[in-house]
Amino acid sequence: MRRWVVAPDTRRHQVRAHRVGNMPLRVHDFDWPDRAVIGTIGLPGSRTFYLQVRSGTRMASIALEKQQADQLAEKIDEILDQLRTVEGNPFSVPTNTPPELVDNDPLEAASEDFRAGAMSLGWDQATAQIIIEAYPLVEVDDESDIPEDGALETEMLLVRMPVGSARAFAKRAHEIVGAGRPACPLCGYPIDADGHTCTLPED
Repeated sequence: MRRWVVAPDTRRHQVRAHRVGNMPLRVHDFDWPDRAVIGTIGLPGSRTFYLQVRSGTRMASIALEKQQADQLAEKIDEILDQLRTVEGNPFSVPTNTPPELVDNDPLEAASEDFRAGAMSLGWDQATAQIIIEAYPLVEVDDESDIPEDGALETEMLLVRMPVGSARAFAKRAHEIVGAGRPACPLCGYPIDADGHTCTLPED
């Protein structure tokens, strides 16, 4: 299986996310889930982004940064576009999102399982699935708090989805990321819901 790293955004967190050598204690494992989407809670300018996955009555919901959601969508599209160039398109990768897979519904009510730190994407040729792995952010005060084997994680999210669902996932993520605060036509800075003061360049 090929794997690509989706780097976490660490500018707002003094955090290190470490991949353990052995499998974490708890795995939220979803193979061909009924639903896998990026969504938000809150008003533009103060939105919290979530990756939510459901199979039947099982659900996992993890918080992540806007930059992570954007990078995840971009990388998924990049992988799918590369796969489409294989002669004969043997994995039946769609160019666009199949209409029957479009999902514009809001997030379902669920508690947050963890906030994502390190994330990675994989491609399993044997099953023709995109694989998403997400690990929790782990707060540490200094390097001495990190075990030698880096074994800080206790859980992870593992999602395996077919190419059509992956294309739909990426499309929705792009739309969600782009649906934030509108830009001011004068200064170009985002307009907050509670008001905006232009910051114009000096002559």
